[in-house]
Amino acid sequence: MTEPVRIFIDDQGVSVAPGTTMLAAVAGHDPARAERIQSGVAYLTDGRGIRLDAGAAVYQGAIVRIVISARASREESDAHP
Repeated sequence: MTEPVRIFIDDQGVSVAPGTTMLAAVAGHDPARAERIQSGVAYLTDGRGIRLDAGAAVYQGAIVRIVISARASREESDAHP
């Protein structure tokens, strides 16, 4: 059995299955905020404020912040692997 991946969403620890997307992790934690991300009203950043791709897989210790903005757009991630 594969161990869960521990991440932090807005300072709350969450355990998810390996391979889970950032968006799916948020949806399991807060479905209403996940809907905002999908609609483009919110987006994800890492702990440094760099925009994340909501479709990217989670990784151990990831810090994910949900930013809600009326001016948010569906831009690509600022993060580079």
